[in-house]
Formats: sequence, structure tokens, C-alpha cells
Amino acid sequence: MQGKSVSAKPALIKNGITVVSGIDPASRAEKSVDFFSLKERTLYFCPSPIFGYGLSRLLSRLEKEAPDSAVLCIESDKELYELTKINIDASLFKNKRLHITNICEGIKLFSLVCDIWGARAFRRVETIRLTGGWQLSPDLYKSLYDCLRREIANDWSNAMTLAKLGRLYIRNALRNLAVITQFSSVVNLSYGRKPVLVLGAGPSLDDVLDALYRNFSHAAYAANALNSAGNRPFNIICADTCLGALKDRNVVPDLVVILESQHWNLRDFIGCKGWNVPVAADLSALPSSVSILGKEGYLFMTPWTTLRIFNRLNKKGLLPTVIQPLGSVGLTAVEIARGLTKGIIICAGLDFSFTADMYHCKSAPDHRTKLNTQNRFKGILNNIAYAAHSYAVSSKSGFPVFSSSVMRNYLNLFKQEFCGDSRLFDIEGSGLSLGLKTLSMEEALYLLTNNPNIVPQEDTETKEEKGVRSPYLRANKTDITYFLECEIKLLRELRCLLTGEGEADRERLCVLVDECDYLWAHFPDYSGGRKGNLEDTSFLNRIRAELDPMIKLIEQTMKEI
Repeated sequence: MQGKSVSAKPALIKNGITVVSGIDPASRAEKSVDFFSLKERTLYFCPSPIFGYGLSRLLSRLEKEAPDSAVLCIESDKELYELTKINIDASLFKNKRLHITNICEGIKLFSLVCDIWGARAFRRVETIRLTGGWQLSPDLYKSLYDCLRREIANDWSNAMTLAKLGRLYIRNALRNLAVITQFSSVVNLSYGRKPVLVLGAGPSLDDVLDALYRNFSHAAYAANALNSAGNRPFNIICADTCLGALKDRNVVPDLVVILESQHWNLRDFIGCKGWNVPVAADLSALPSSVSILGKEGYLFMTPWTTLRIFNRLNKKGLLPTVIQPLGSVGLTAVEIARGLTKGIIICAGLDFSFTADMYHCKSAPDHRTKLNTQNRFKGILNNIAYAAHSYAVSSKSGFPVFSSSVMRNYLNLFKQEFCGDSRLFDIEGSGLSLGLKTLSMEEALYLLTNNPNIVPQEDTETKEEKGVRSPYLRANKTDITYFLECEIKLLRELRCLLTGEGEADRERLCVLVDECDYLWAHFPDYSGGRKGNLEDTSFLNRIRAELDPMIKLIEQTMKEI
């Protein structure tokens, strides 16, 4: 690092880059602040503040023009970070609208923002550069900015989803407690080292399913190896949306993953009722779809928010294995596959794209509807391909396809979660690149049927591993009934306090409101784990309105056990 004495704050040059100008840098920074447009509830991302020029002016403007905004300063260079701590005015460190850090991991940085200013304190992120220090690590600062912007957007999206569907999630979860006596936790299932083919419902799935038959020339072998799940040298895990496509080709999957909580999901099971295929269902999935295939299955849980009832279920040994929320049934199927096998995993039909005539594969509900409603006025073309939010892209195999920002977000999440796993592969086709090694159909079939790592399940686990796999095998009816009776007791006690039937006890009311947080976690003004305000009469009235339907639901669940 070159320049005059640090105390004089001259031009500062590092690695051949002028990070602080020698020509009145403080004035330059303040002019940048003066011309910057400030917005409410915005996190201003300031890379490499060094001497802190312009920060006082920026904070002064925020206090007057955008009091709900804040400044996050990042310094990735260790030497410059120490220089920053020494030279920035000590009073700035006490300002609640400013934080200076050297954390350079996106997720940790987002967690820091939430810890300091709270969840969803900001609606957007904007970059403001007051020095030239950002030029030392431009890619790093851009990635941190992109991560903050993405995580804040996801946080708001999750909050809106919770406000819309949170009540349905908890109602489904409580109703699905009735099947815990038949369904064990998915962690109890194991495929040893057998390869797994994970199927999504993208348009490219048709080529994969057709190739399974085309490449198994012997009809009898095809009937035994493909149609009968128990005789295959590999396992198939599929998303529920592509269930109809497999049924039409008489390919029996080993596991169907069910995630959706809404009733339109029942379209995925048209023609498949009683097919006797095992399912892996989310605890908050639609209860009707959980049991529609008519075979015992497995449960898992993707927590949609933090609730006390989950802790109580866990203490009683009634909580299924927890899988992080990934938003998409295809991504969840891949995550489940990673836990079920120690062998390779090949993905197919996880396209995150669509074509001009197909959004999903043939026999999927969407494609069936297109065919059934086709007439001389309404064709089979996929109108979504020409919607404003859709855009043209090239697939991993060079085919022209369409995608959207929502699909792109799922694709980015897939890459973030799974690209580091060397066991995962993808099959060539019309889908977008998953960031995995892409196999030809012939290579994929060879790995699935001639894998040298296939060993019996019993040989893959030690006694110690088997002893700690699951929070429960199958819960008994007595445990579930007792748990639900305790929940009803809490709800009725809370109802008495809210209606004035019981003796007024503010402290007890506070405890019950916290313990029964599933009654109000979906309220838009409290979603995401925000603390309920007992001084707000509207808040208490809304809780009162939730109580009777919830008590009735739990009583109905107890009858079904």
C-alpha cells in the first residue's frame, strides 16, 4: 500500500488501484451523497468505506428523508478493514442506522442484517459507492449485493405466502397427525447404494420415459425391470405432478413426493387412485392427496415458519424428519433422494423451462387440460410462453425454450443447494442446465443398470447408524391422542381468558398466546415469527375468531385416529 501518512488521509493506492483520491476525497464523497436519491425502507450497501467519507452526510439525510432506511458498510480487505476501524469517527459506530462489518459470506451477511434491524425491515437494497475500494474485489461485492437482494426478496415472498397459506398449512399438519400411526418418518427409508432416478414433470421427461423402453429391447425384461419397482436395479423417485405420465407408461415409481397443500393438487392423481405406490408426504400437504394412492408411506416436514407446536411435537417424538423448505416439489425430491441413497442420483424432467406447446410433460394435469379443452377457437399452444414474464433461452442441449423469473429463481436455488454434490447428474434434453455433469441417455441408462456400487441395504449401515436414524418409527394412537387433547386444553383455556369466562390473568394470557402461535403466525402484520402485541385489541379479536374452528379441527382429527 502506497501513499503518505495515514493520519493525513492522502491518496491511497493498493494493488495499483486508487481507492481514495488525493483531491479532496471527503468533498467528492459528500457530493455523491447529495446527488443520491434516498428511499424509505432501503438498505444502502456501501462497499469499502475506508475513511468513512460521506457517511455522516448520508446518515444525516437518512434521518430526515428516510428514517426507516439504513447503511451497511462492507470491507473485504483485512488491512483496509483495520484502517477503517481506526479512522472512522467513533460517533458513527453508535448510530443505529449504520453497521460496518468484514463478513463476506452472503447468507451470514443477511442473517446479520436480520439480527440488527429485524426481519423484513427493508424492501430493497441499493449500492452507494463513496470510495474506489470496491474495485479491489468487484465480483465479491456484486455477489454480496445480489445475495442480499435475493434473500430480502425471498423473505418478503415467504411472508406473503405465509399470510395467504399459513392457516391452511397448520390445518393440514394437524389433520395429517392422524396418519402418523400408518406413516413413519421418511428417514427410516433407505435404498442403500442403489442408484436413484429423480423425475420432475418438465417437457423433457417424455423423452426419458420413452427411452427407458426403447433402450431395454427385451420386452419381458422391460416388464420386470421397469414396471415392477422391486425388480429394478435402480429406484425411481418422482414428483406428484408427473405421476400420470408414469401411470400411462406403466412405470411404477418407488416413491412419490407430495408437497402441495391446496386442492388443485388432486388433479395430479387423476386415474391413479389406489395405485398402491408409496408416498413421501409433507406434514402440511393436502390430507386427501396423502392417502389417495392407498399404500402406507412416509412423512417429512418442511417448516414454513417457527412455531412452538413443532417443539412440542419434537419433544413427544411425533415430529417427522425435517427437510429445509425448497419451494419446489422437484427440489424436495432431490433432497429426499440424497438422504435415501449413498449411490448416484440422476435427475430428469427438472427443466425449469417450457416449450411453445407444453408446460409439463404429456399426461400431466396441465397438458391433459389443454388437450381436453382444445377446439377450433382454442388451440394447444402454450400461451404462457408469450406472456410478459416469459422469455426465450437456450437449453443445455441448445434447444430454444422459454423460462420465467420464478423458474430461474428455483434453478438458482437448485444450483446453490446441489451443485456441490458429486453424486448428482443430469440428462441431456430441453431443460436448462442444472450446473451438474450432463449425461447422454445411453450413459444415464448404463449408470442406472450397471452401477458397481449397488449393495444390499443391510450392508450399508452400521448398527449405530440404524439406531439414530429416526425421531419415530410409528407413533401409537395413545401418544397422538394425548398430544391433541393437550392442545385442545390450551386452546380452550385461551378462549376462556379472551371471552372473560376465566379469571383475568395477563401473564397467563401472554404465555398462551405464545404457545398457540399457530393461531396468528399467518396474520400479515405478525407473519414470520414477529411477537404478538397484547395491547392491540384487534390482534386479540382475530385470535378469538381462529379458536373455535381450530378446536373443531383437532376434535375431528382425534375421531379419525
